[in-house]
Amino acid sequence: MPVEIDAKTQRCTLIEQDVRYEGPAAQIRISTDEQLRMSIAELNGHRVPITEVEADALTVAGAVDGRKHLKATTSGSVI
Repeated sequence: MPVEIDAKTQRCTLIEQDVRYEGPAAQIRISTDEQLRMSIAELNGHRVPITEVEADALTVAGAVDGRKHLKATTSGSVI
């Protein structure tokens, strides 16, 4: 799991491979990476791909939610 959240202090850690980026939840921005087609958590210029469950947990902790819905442009898509 690339995200750790301390609910008491609202500090979060983003983990990418063996590197850990830590800071207050309010300084984390959640966005959508259109090429990866998934959410990204960004802290101090470091971007870490995360699941939607992790994105939701971060926003509950106080992260800024800048996600947007992507829609398929292929005809016949169920989206």
